[in-house]
Amino acid sequence: MAKVELKKPIVEEIAANIDGAESVILVHYSGITVEADTKLRKEMREAGIIYKVYKNTMMNFAFKGTSCESLSQHLEGPNALAISKTDATAPARIIAGYAKTAPTVKMLAGVVEGNYYDEKGVAALATVPSREELLGKLLGSIQSPVSNLARVLNQIAEAKAE
Repeated sequence: MAKVELKKPIVEEIAANIDGAESVILVHYSGITVEADTKLRKEMREAGIIYKVYKNTMMNFAFKGTSCESLSQHLEGPNALAISKTDATAPARIIAGYAKTAPTVKMLAGVVEGNYYDEKGVAALATVPSREELLGKLLGSIQSPVSNLARVLNQIAEAKAE
């Protein structure tokens, strides 16, 4: 079997994973301990994120003709892909958390909802709360005036009862 035939399924796997993904983050992962890497992978799995190390040449072939093609310029050294099909900011948040304890782990670039972000852009995305947190804050701000009105009406009713 030729080498090309062995590599083709890997390129197809990468292409299938990035197809329709909300976010694809390219991570430089050198210098991380096995324990820290295992913990990172576990948290990624629990969040529904595909986190895998691929050869740079394989990623380069898979990125051609997709919105992730701009990531090819960063393919040097040991890199991994963090791919999320549902939450656009989850990979960046999780990796940014690990980068605090393992400074050699860093986000190089990413494609989020079809838009390319450099290292600073991806770091800014890491500060954006998840969709659930944002919805909770919205609901809290909507409920706040209603609960304040109920509290005031209750105090008026108690004052008249005395």
